Amino acid sequence: MDRRSFIRKAGAIGAGAAASSALAAPAIAQENPKITWRMTSSFPKTLDTIYGGIDDIASHVSTATGGNFTIQTFEAGEIIPGLQAADAVSAGTVEAAHTCSYYFWNKDPTYAIGTTIPFGLNARLSNAWFYQGSGNALMNEFYATQGIYGLPAGNTGVQMGGWFRKEINTLDDLKGLKMRISGLAGSVIAKVGVVPQQEIATADLYSALDKGTIDACEWVGPYDDLKLGLQKVAKFYYYPGWWEGGTVIHAFFNLEKWNGLPKNYQAALTDACAFANTNMLAKYDVKNPPALKEIVTEGVTLRPFSQEIMEACFQAATVIYADISKSNASFKKIYDNQVAYKKEAYLWMQLSEYTFDTFMMIQQRAGKL
Repeated sequence: MDRRSFIRKAGAIGAGAAASSALAAPAIAQENPKITWRMTSSFPKTLDTIYGGIDDIASHVSTATGGNFTIQTFEAGEIIPGLQAADAVSAGTVEAAHTCSYYFWNKDPTYAIGTTIPFGLNARLSNAWFYQGSGNALMNEFYATQGIYGLPAGNTGVQMGGWFRKEINTLDDLKGLKMRISGLAGSVIAKVGVVPQQEIATADLYSALDKGTIDACEWVGPYDDLKLGLQKVAKFYYYPGWWEGGTVIHAFFNLEKWNGLPKNYQAALTDACAFANTNMLAKYDVKNPPALKEIVTEGVTLRPFSQEIMEACFQAATVIYADISKSNASFKKIYDNQVAYKKEAYLWMQLSEYTFDTFMMIQQRAGKL
Protein backbone atom coordinates (compact mmCIF):
# COMPACT_ATOMS: atom_id res chain seq x y z
CA MET A 1 0.00 0.00 0.00
CA ASP A 2 1.40 3.45 -0.94
CA ARG A 3 1.68 6.22 1.61
CA ARG A 4 -1.08 8.44 0.17
CA SER A 5 -3.61 5.56 0.12
CA PHE A 6 -2.79 4.69 3.73
CA ILE A 7 -3.32 8.28 4.89
CA ARG A 8 -6.68 8.53 3.07
CA LYS A 9 -7.92 5.33 4.72
CA ALA A 10 -6.68 6.34 8.17
CA GLY A 11 -8.45 9.68 7.79
CA ALA A 12 -11.69 7.96 6.87
CA ILE A 13 -11.47 5.70 9.94
CA GLY A 14 -10.75 8.68 12.17
CA ALA A 15 -13.70 10.62 10.78
CA GLY A 16 -15.95 7.59 11.30
CA ALA A 17 -14.82 7.21 14.90
CA ALA A 18 -15.42 10.91 15.55
CA ALA A 19 -18.90 10.68 14.06
CA SER A 20 -19.62 7.60 16.16
CA SER A 21 -18.43 9.41 19.28
CA ALA A 22 -20.58 12.43 18.46
CA LEU A 23 -23.63 10.20 18.08
CA ALA A 24 -22.92 8.26 21.26
CA ALA A 25 -22.35 11.25 23.56
CA PRO A 26 -25.99 12.46 23.69
CA ALA A 27 -27.18 8.90 24.43
CA ILE A 28 -24.77 8.57 27.35
CA ALA A 29 -25.75 12.00 28.67
CA GLN A 30 -29.40 11.04 28.45
CA GLU A 31 -28.80 7.85 30.46
CA ASN A 32 -26.73 9.68 33.09
CA PRO A 33 -28.28 13.14 33.47
CA LYS A 34 -27.10 15.58 36.11
CA ILE A 35 -29.63 15.36 38.94
CA THR A 36 -29.55 16.94 42.39
CA TRP A 37 -31.97 15.91 45.11
CA ARG A 38 -32.48 17.06 48.67
CA MET A 39 -32.91 14.45 51.40
CA THR A 40 -33.95 15.43 54.91
CA SER A 41 -33.38 13.30 58.00
CA SER A 42 -35.56 12.87 61.06
CA PHE A 43 -32.41 12.54 63.18
CA PRO A 44 -29.71 14.93 64.42
CA LYS A 45 -26.12 14.53 63.23
CA THR A 46 -24.99 14.04 66.82
CA LEU A 47 -26.61 10.59 66.74
CA ASP A 48 -24.12 9.51 64.13
CA THR A 49 -25.18 5.87 63.79
CA ILE A 50 -28.85 6.37 63.04
CA TYR A 51 -28.19 9.61 61.15
CA GLY A 52 -25.31 7.99 59.25
CA GLY A 53 -27.66 6.05 57.00
CA ILE A 54 -28.44 9.18 55.02
CA ASP A 55 -24.74 9.82 54.35
CA ASP A 56 -24.28 6.21 53.25
CA ILE A 57 -27.07 6.62 50.72
CA ALA A 58 -25.74 9.89 49.30
CA SER A 59 -22.16 8.66 49.09
CA HIS A 60 -22.98 5.38 47.36
CA VAL A 61 -25.33 6.97 44.85
CA SER A 62 -22.75 9.58 43.90
CA THR A 63 -20.03 6.97 43.46
CA ALA A 64 -22.25 4.63 41.45
CA THR A 65 -23.27 7.38 39.03
CA GLY A 66 -19.91 9.06 38.63
CA GLY A 67 -21.13 12.10 40.54
CA ASN A 68 -24.03 12.73 38.17
CA PHE A 69 -26.72 11.94 40.76
CA THR A 70 -26.10 14.10 43.83
CA ILE A 71 -28.13 13.92 47.02
CA GLN A 72 -27.77 16.84 49.42
CA THR A 73 -28.38 15.74 53.02
CA PHE A 74 -29.89 17.70 55.90
CA GLU A 75 -30.29 16.84 59.56
CA ALA A 76 -33.60 17.08 61.40
CA GLY A 77 -34.85 20.66 61.60
CA GLU A 78 -32.26 22.05 59.21
CA ILE A 79 -34.80 22.51 56.41
CA ILE A 80 -37.70 20.29 57.57
CA PRO A 81 -38.77 19.41 61.14
CA GLY A 82 -37.93 15.77 61.85
CA LEU A 83 -41.52 14.66 62.37
CA GLN A 84 -42.70 16.30 59.13
CA ALA A 85 -40.31 14.47 56.82
CA ALA A 86 -42.88 12.20 55.15
CA ASP A 87 -45.27 15.09 54.57
CA ALA A 88 -42.49 17.08 52.91
CA VAL A 89 -41.74 14.18 50.57
CA SER A 90 -45.39 13.66 49.71
CA ALA A 91 -45.77 17.36 48.91
CA GLY A 92 -42.58 17.45 46.84
CA THR A 93 -40.99 20.04 49.14
CA VAL A 94 -37.99 17.70 49.17
CA GLU A 95 -37.39 14.72 46.95
CA ALA A 96 -36.44 12.31 49.74
CA ALA A 97 -36.29 11.67 53.48
CA HIS A 98 -34.53 9.29 55.86
CA THR A 99 -37.03 8.64 58.61
CA CYS A 100 -39.16 6.15 60.52
CA SER A 101 -42.47 5.30 58.95
CA TYR A 102 -44.17 4.95 62.33
CA TYR A 103 -43.65 8.63 63.12
CA PHE A 104 -46.69 9.22 60.90
CA TRP A 105 -49.00 6.54 62.28
CA ASN A 106 -51.51 9.16 63.43
CA LYS A 107 -52.27 9.83 59.76
CA ASP A 108 -52.84 6.11 59.20
CA PRO A 109 -51.85 3.22 61.52
CA THR A 110 -50.55 1.35 58.47
CA TYR A 111 -47.50 3.61 58.55
CA ALA A 112 -46.48 1.91 61.82
CA ILE A 113 -45.96 -1.49 60.22
CA GLY A 114 -43.32 -0.02 57.92
CA THR A 115 -41.03 0.58 60.89
CA THR A 116 -42.13 -1.91 63.52
CA ILE A 117 -45.08 -2.65 65.73
CA PRO A 118 -45.10 -4.01 69.28
CA PHE A 119 -44.20 -7.70 69.27
CA GLY A 120 -43.41 -7.53 65.56
CA LEU A 121 -40.34 -8.81 63.71
CA ASN A 122 -36.71 -8.74 64.76
CA ALA A 123 -34.09 -7.28 62.40
CA ARG A 124 -33.29 -10.51 60.59
CA LEU A 125 -36.95 -11.39 60.06
CA SER A 126 -37.69 -7.80 59.01
CA ASN A 127 -35.09 -8.03 56.25
CA ALA A 128 -36.45 -11.37 55.11
CA TRP A 129 -40.05 -10.12 55.05
CA PHE A 130 -39.17 -6.90 53.21
CA TYR A 131 -36.70 -8.30 50.69
CA GLN A 132 -37.90 -11.86 50.05
CA GLY A 133 -41.39 -11.85 51.47
CA SER A 134 -44.19 -9.44 50.60
CA GLY A 135 -43.09 -6.54 52.80
CA ASN A 136 -41.71 -4.14 50.22
CA ALA A 137 -44.51 -4.73 47.74
CA LEU A 138 -47.29 -4.41 50.31
CA MET A 139 -45.85 -1.34 52.05
CA ASN A 140 -45.26 0.41 48.71
CA GLU A 141 -48.80 -0.35 47.67
CA PHE A 142 -49.82 1.67 50.73
CA TYR A 143 -47.10 4.32 50.39
CA ALA A 144 -48.21 4.98 46.81
CA THR A 145 -51.53 6.26 48.18
CA GLN A 146 -49.45 8.83 50.07
CA GLY A 147 -47.39 9.86 47.04
CA ILE A 148 -44.32 8.03 48.37
CA TYR A 149 -42.01 5.18 47.39
CA GLY A 150 -40.10 3.58 50.26
CA LEU A 151 -37.06 1.36 50.78
CA PRO A 152 -35.54 -0.01 54.01
CA ALA A 153 -32.42 2.03 54.75
CA GLY A 154 -31.39 1.14 58.28
CA ASN A 155 -32.20 -1.05 61.25
CA THR A 156 -31.37 -0.64 64.93
CA GLY A 157 -32.01 -4.25 65.90
CA VAL A 158 -34.05 -4.91 69.02
CA GLN A 159 -34.05 -1.84 71.21
CA MET A 160 -33.89 -1.37 74.95
CA GLY A 161 -37.07 -0.98 76.98
CA GLY A 162 -36.14 2.47 78.16
CA TRP A 163 -35.17 4.59 81.14
CA PHE A 164 -37.25 4.80 84.33
CA ARG A 165 -36.82 7.05 87.31
CA LYS A 166 -38.16 4.32 89.60
CA GLU A 167 -38.12 0.53 89.61
CA ILE A 168 -40.95 -1.19 87.73
CA ASN A 169 -41.87 -4.61 89.11
CA THR A 170 -45.60 -5.01 88.53
CA LEU A 171 -48.38 -3.66 86.35
CA ASP A 172 -49.43 -1.41 89.22
CA ASP A 173 -46.06 0.33 89.02
CA LEU A 174 -46.95 1.47 85.49
CA LYS A 175 -50.22 3.14 86.46
CA GLY A 176 -50.10 6.87 85.76
CA LEU A 177 -46.48 6.76 84.58
CA LYS A 178 -45.72 9.47 82.00
CA MET A 179 -43.50 7.94 79.33
CA ARG A 180 -42.13 9.24 76.06
CA ILE A 181 -42.73 6.41 73.58
CA SER A 182 -43.21 6.32 69.80
CA GLY A 183 -45.71 4.85 67.39
CA LEU A 184 -48.46 2.37 68.14
CA ALA A 185 -46.54 1.37 71.27
CA GLY A 186 -48.05 4.39 72.97
CA SER A 187 -51.56 3.06 72.39
CA VAL A 188 -50.55 -0.39 73.62
CA ILE A 189 -48.85 0.76 76.79
CA ALA A 190 -51.74 3.12 77.55
CA LYS A 191 -53.93 0.03 77.99
CA VAL A 192 -51.84 -0.99 81.01
CA GLY A 193 -52.06 2.46 82.61
CA VAL A 194 -49.12 4.39 81.18
CA VAL A 195 -49.69 7.95 79.95
CA PRO A 196 -47.80 8.10 76.62
CA GLN A 197 -45.99 11.30 75.61
CA GLN A 198 -45.19 11.33 71.89
CA GLU A 199 -44.43 14.93 71.03
CA ILE A 200 -41.09 15.25 72.83
CA ALA A 201 -38.18 15.78 70.44
CA THR A 202 -35.03 13.72 70.84
CA ALA A 203 -33.00 16.74 71.91
CA ASP A 204 -35.47 17.41 74.74
CA LEU A 205 -35.49 13.93 76.30
CA TYR A 206 -32.73 14.65 78.80
CA SER A 207 -34.29 17.82 80.18
CA ALA A 208 -37.81 16.34 80.26
CA LEU A 209 -36.60 13.35 82.26
CA ASP A 210 -34.37 15.49 84.48
CA LYS A 211 -37.15 17.94 85.33
CA GLY A 212 -39.73 15.21 85.94
CA THR A 213 -41.90 16.31 83.02
CA ILE A 214 -41.83 12.61 82.18
CA ASP A 215 -41.13 9.61 84.41
CA ALA A 216 -39.64 7.40 81.71
CA CYS A 217 -38.53 7.45 78.10
CA GLU A 218 -37.23 5.19 75.39
CA TRP A 219 -34.95 6.02 72.51
CA VAL A 220 -32.87 3.29 70.86
CA GLY A 221 -30.17 1.50 72.85
CA PRO A 222 -26.91 1.90 74.77
CA TYR A 223 -24.83 3.71 72.14
CA ASP A 224 -27.38 6.43 71.35
CA ASP A 225 -28.74 6.63 74.87
CA LEU A 226 -25.24 7.21 76.25
CA LYS A 227 -24.75 10.06 73.79
CA LEU A 228 -27.97 11.64 75.03
CA GLY A 229 -26.75 11.32 78.64
CA LEU A 230 -29.92 9.60 79.81
CA GLN A 231 -27.97 7.49 82.33
CA LYS A 232 -27.39 10.68 84.33
CA VAL A 233 -31.09 11.36 84.96
CA ALA A 234 -32.60 7.88 85.31
CA LYS A 235 -31.00 4.89 86.98
CA PHE A 236 -33.22 1.99 85.90
CA TYR A 237 -32.66 0.71 82.36
CA TYR A 238 -35.17 -1.90 81.20
CA TYR A 239 -35.15 -4.52 78.47
CA PRO A 240 -36.27 -5.69 75.98
CA GLY A 241 -37.94 -2.99 73.91
CA TRP A 242 -40.84 -5.28 72.99
CA TRP A 243 -42.34 -2.49 70.90
CA GLU A 244 -39.24 -2.32 68.68
CA GLY A 245 -37.90 -5.78 67.94
CA GLY A 246 -36.26 -4.70 64.68
CA THR A 247 -36.76 -1.02 63.93
CA VAL A 248 -36.64 -0.33 60.20
CA ILE A 249 -35.56 3.15 59.12
CA HIS A 250 -36.88 4.01 55.66
CA ALA A 251 -35.74 6.10 52.76
CA PHE A 252 -38.85 7.79 51.40
CA PHE A 253 -38.91 9.21 47.87
CA ASN A 254 -41.49 11.40 46.22
CA LEU A 255 -43.28 8.88 44.00
CA GLU A 256 -43.35 11.10 40.91
CA LYS A 257 -39.65 11.92 41.28
CA TRP A 258 -38.78 8.25 41.79
CA ASN A 259 -40.72 7.19 38.71
CA GLY A 260 -38.94 9.89 36.71
CA LEU A 261 -35.45 8.59 37.50
CA PRO A 262 -33.51 6.62 34.85
CA LYS A 263 -33.59 2.90 35.64
CA ASN A 264 -29.86 2.82 36.39
CA TYR A 265 -30.31 5.62 38.94
CA GLN A 266 -33.19 3.72 40.56
CA ALA A 267 -30.90 0.69 40.77
CA ALA A 268 -28.09 2.75 42.30
CA LEU A 269 -30.47 4.21 44.88
CA THR A 270 -31.90 0.78 45.71
CA ASP A 271 -28.43 -0.66 46.24
CA ALA A 272 -27.38 2.35 48.33
CA CYS A 273 -30.37 1.90 50.64
CA ALA A 274 -29.63 -1.81 51.02
CA PHE A 275 -26.07 -0.98 52.07
CA ALA A 276 -27.31 1.66 54.55
CA ASN A 277 -29.70 -0.91 55.98
CA THR A 278 -26.99 -3.50 56.58
CA ASN A 279 -24.34 -1.02 57.69
CA MET A 280 -26.48 0.61 60.37
CA LEU A 281 -27.29 -2.69 62.04
CA ALA A 282 -23.62 -3.70 61.94
CA LYS A 283 -22.61 -0.41 63.57
CA TYR A 284 -25.09 -0.82 66.40
CA ASP A 285 -24.00 -4.42 67.02
CA VAL A 286 -20.39 -3.22 67.37
CA LYS A 287 -21.05 -0.03 69.34
CA ASN A 288 -23.76 -1.11 71.77
CA PRO A 289 -21.71 -3.60 73.88
CA PRO A 290 -19.01 -1.17 75.06
CA ALA A 291 -21.62 1.55 75.53
CA LEU A 292 -23.65 -0.74 77.77
CA LYS A 293 -20.57 -1.46 79.89
CA GLU A 294 -19.94 2.24 80.30
CA ILE A 295 -23.56 2.87 81.29
CA VAL A 296 -23.40 0.21 84.00
CA THR A 297 -20.18 1.69 85.43
CA GLU A 298 -22.12 4.91 86.01
CA GLY A 299 -24.39 3.19 88.51
CA VAL A 300 -27.29 2.22 86.26
CA THR A 301 -29.29 -0.88 87.17
CA LEU A 302 -30.35 -3.20 84.34
CA ARG A 303 -33.75 -4.83 84.75
CA PRO A 304 -35.86 -7.10 82.54
CA PHE A 305 -39.58 -6.41 82.24
CA SER A 306 -41.47 -8.98 84.27
CA GLN A 307 -43.36 -11.79 82.57
CA GLU A 308 -46.57 -10.25 83.91
CA ILE A 309 -45.86 -6.95 82.16
CA MET A 310 -44.79 -8.63 78.93
CA GLU A 311 -47.89 -10.83 78.78
CA ALA A 312 -50.25 -7.95 79.56
CA CYS A 313 -48.70 -5.76 76.87
CA PHE A 314 -48.78 -8.60 74.32
CA GLN A 315 -52.48 -9.11 74.98
CA ALA A 316 -53.14 -5.35 74.74
CA ALA A 317 -51.33 -5.21 71.39
CA THR A 318 -53.35 -8.14 70.04
CA VAL A 319 -56.61 -6.39 70.94
CA ILE A 320 -55.50 -3.13 69.31
CA TYR A 321 -54.47 -4.83 66.06
CA ALA A 322 -57.83 -6.59 65.88
CA ASP A 323 -59.66 -3.29 66.43
CA ILE A 324 -57.66 -1.44 63.78
CA SER A 325 -58.13 -4.29 61.30
CA LYS A 326 -61.91 -3.96 61.54
CA SER A 327 -61.87 -0.49 59.97
CA ASN A 328 -58.57 -0.25 58.08
CA ALA A 329 -58.24 -2.61 55.11
CA SER A 330 -54.65 -1.59 54.34
CA PHE A 331 -53.50 -2.27 57.89
CA LYS A 332 -55.31 -5.62 58.00
CA LYS A 333 -53.88 -6.80 54.68
CA ILE A 334 -50.28 -6.02 55.63
CA TYR A 335 -50.55 -7.05 59.28
CA ASP A 336 -52.12 -10.43 58.42
CA ASN A 337 -49.37 -11.07 55.88
CA GLN A 338 -46.65 -10.26 58.39
CA VAL A 339 -48.18 -12.44 61.10
CA ALA A 340 -48.49 -15.37 58.69
CA TYR A 341 -44.83 -14.98 57.78
CA LYS A 342 -43.80 -14.70 61.45
CA LYS A 343 -45.60 -17.94 62.37
CA GLU A 344 -43.63 -19.83 59.75
CA ALA A 345 -40.33 -18.05 60.41
CA TYR A 346 -40.25 -18.92 64.11
CA LEU A 347 -40.60 -22.61 63.31
CA TRP A 348 -37.11 -22.35 61.85
CA MET A 349 -35.64 -19.69 64.13
CA GLN A 350 -36.33 -21.67 67.31
CA LEU A 351 -34.35 -24.60 65.93
CA SER A 352 -31.47 -22.63 64.42
CA GLU A 353 -30.72 -19.17 65.81
CA TYR A 354 -32.28 -19.64 69.23
CA THR A 355 -30.59 -22.91 70.18
CA PHE A 356 -27.21 -21.89 68.77
CA ASP A 357 -27.22 -18.42 70.35
CA THR A 358 -28.45 -19.75 73.69
CA PHE A 359 -25.62 -22.29 73.85
CA MET A 360 -23.01 -19.67 72.93
CA MET A 361 -24.35 -17.23 75.52
CA ILE A 362 -23.99 -19.91 78.18
CA GLN A 363 -20.35 -20.32 77.16
CA GLN A 364 -19.84 -16.56 77.35
CA ARG A 365 -21.32 -16.40 80.86
CA ALA A 366 -19.09 -19.28 81.91
CA GLY A 367 -16.05 -17.31 80.77
CA LYS A 368 -15.19 -19.76 78.00
CA LEU A 369 -15.16 -17.16 75.22
